Amino acid sequence: MQTPRAFSPLRTADALALLGVSGILWFALIWQLWLRELPCPLCLLQRVAFLMVGIGLLLNLRCGPRPLHYTVILVSALGGLLAAGRQVLLHIAPGDPGFGSPFLGLHFYTWAFIAFSALLLYAAVTLALEHFEDAPPRALSPLANLAAVSFLVIALINLVSTTLECSLGPCPDNPTEYQLLGR
Repeated sequence: MQTPRAFSPLRTADALALLGVSGILWFALIWQLWLRELPCPLCLLQRVAFLMVGIGLLLNLRCGPRPLHYTVILVSALGGLLAAGRQVLLHIAPGDPGFGSPFLGLHFYTWAFIAFSALLLYAAVTLALEHFEDAPPRALSPLANLAAVSFLVIALINLVSTTLECSLGPCPDNPTEYQLLGR
């Protein structure tokens, strides 16, 4: 039985990817609150896909890299890619202003499409090239701890925000107010 190494490039890459996913979710939430632009149902679906990717990455950090965890990342990134791609295609017509304000010239769903493509590629390449070993769970590194805490906090905030926006029913197509707050 091999003892786990103190430094694992794969776990570091997973921690950085989780920080990236958390950063995307934090930025989207801050943008939502700052500009008072509520996410549409497809945007919420993309956020769920980012959360599911984050869960796969978090499983890798806590339980060790496993093919099943990368499959969760792969399937979640594919689902997010499909949702973002659908939204891109909905607004690709000339003269269509798109949904929401653009950031650096692109709408969030276009950025999400790019991010999901990168996550899909990361998971696929890792599955194809990595030799997975059974290693017992171990304590998280400071970087992995930061990534895990950031992800768990933003996941909880997104749950609250979505519940406020959609209540217990279907989310509106073009949301203008938080249904539970009545404004």
